[in-house]
Amino acid sequence: MTSSPTRWVALLRGINVGRAHQLGMPQLTALLTGRGYGNVRTHLRSGNVVLESTTSESELVTDLEQAIEKEFGFAVPVVVRTAEELAAVIAGDPFAEIATDPARYLVTFLPSPPAPDRVDALPPVGDGGGDYLVRGRELYLWLPDGIANTPLAAWKWDRLLGVTGTGRNWNTVTRLGELVAG
Repeated sequence: MTSSPTRWVALLRGINVGRAHQLGMPQLTALLTGRGYGNVRTHLRSGNVVLESTTSESELVTDLEQAIEKEFGFAVPVVVRTAEELAAVIAGDPFAEIATDPARYLVTFLPSPPAPDRVDALPPVGDGGGDYLVRGRELYLWLPDGIANTPLAAWKWDRLLGVTGTGRNWNTVTRLGELVAG
């Protein structure tokens, strides 16, 4: 007896930025469909994929990373969330009252939670504006003056948290929530 498939969002890190690591969404869709994933859809060119699979999270990440590297010739870190996990991220929006521009509100999806001591050691926001919150495997960043002009955006989050993730603005997060919900 096979289990029913889980609806997943796969977030690819660092593709289609500049000339390096170009990856076509039609080719990615064909690759993943050919590997047996169901209802494969992409959103934008920044590496957002909705699919169905009966594999575990770790098996899914490993398979996606290996298939992409073999097909496209470069390594792409992948972070995944189930439909339910993404719905919880959206429902638990910690900055709903202050984040007035969804294009300046980012969620960085981490493959694993950062160590509590690293989170506890994060510096205060300071005078540059904005705010952040680490909750579980997500880093929420409110950057009211934009990525280029809010000092908080320049922090070396990978180094501070000890975990490398991939970020999406709130517009993309909510759209992916709609797509993965059905």
